[in-house]
Amino acid sequence: MALQTTKFDIQGHLKTPEDRAAYLAAAFEEGDNAFIKQALNDIARAMGMTEVAKASGISREGLYKALGKKGDPKLSTLLGVAKALNVHLTVAPSEVAA
Repeated sequence: MALQTTKFDIQGHLKTPEDRAAYLAAAFEEGDNAFIKQALNDIARAMGMTEVAKASGISREGLYKALGKKGDPKLSTLLGVAKALNVHLTVAPSEVAA
């Protein structure tokens, strides 16, 4: 008997602002551009792309394009999406090995 599995969808785990912020923070900690963009995409889809687009001041199509596989969001897009997602981006020094 073969094991049946279902495709994992992160959106079901991004219901609260805390969950979304933790996911995005983990993506930024990794420092991988593709992962950060994917995390933003996942969170925006979980919240509703139309609502995020309106709140960020970006067209829905522009948001899909910026956060898509070939997208390269500008800083203004990143800041607009962060505002729409109700997350606060912070900066801290990297830990330097002594």
